[in-house]
Amino acid sequence: MYQERIKKIRSELKLSVAKMADEMNIPSRTFVSYESDGRTPSLEFLAQLCKTFDINANWFITGEGNMFNEQQPYASNEELEQKVVEVMKKYGVIEK
Repeated sequence: MYQERIKKIRSELKLSVAKMADEMNIPSRTFVSYESDGRTPSLEFLAQLCKTFDINANWFITGEGNMFNEQQPYASNEELEQKVVEVMKKYGVIEK
């Protein structure tokens, strides 16, 4: 599920794996492990992805709503991580 959303983001932004990884300041192989190898992304990766590319965390987790944020971006990665955890709990992805 996350693998497909990561691919969709990259496709929508028309970026190569190398460019996306560079924008996130992570190794390309780490990005590939999430997009192609099916590795479950860490909360830190999700927060960084959403913050870097202004992705709607709710869309990323549930597939609902708009891909991109329509509101002000989050002030910090910690604030975004908190929102990601909140949404994941709400939809039962992780325990409350």
